[in-house]
Amino acid sequence: MTGTARRKSVHIGGFKHVNPIPNACRIGNLVMSGVILGRDADGRMPESLEAQCANMFGHMKATVEAAGGTTDDIIKMTVWLKDRSQRGPLNAEWLKMFPDEHSRPARHSQHADMEGGSLVQCDFTAVID
Repeated sequence: MTGTARRKSVHIGGFKHVNPIPNACRIGNLVMSGVILGRDADGRMPESLEAQCANMFGHMKATVEAAGGTTDDIIKMTVWLKDRSQRGPLNAEWLKMFPDEHSRPARHSQHADMEGGSLVQCDFTAVID
């Protein structure tokens, strides 16, 4: 985070938006991300849902950490899937990141027609103490 404004833009290496927007924004203890895709560090979109999910969760972790928090601070995640019946790879990464069933964020999944080979994308909200 840089700048002296109340609102702080959050950027990470290895994943950035094509448009002039940050990966996330923080005001006070609240962090909200923009959309997070499953592209790899070279900007390529893997063909498999498994690889896209792994990349997406990695970008989410890097983003919340760049904002000054950890994945324990994530309170809500919204996921868009090209095929909602294919939640297995999403749930596998979800359980890796949030193994404690008594301490998981809320999550909502919905269908979306996506471009560029994207099969999954998400955004999140975090509260950092």
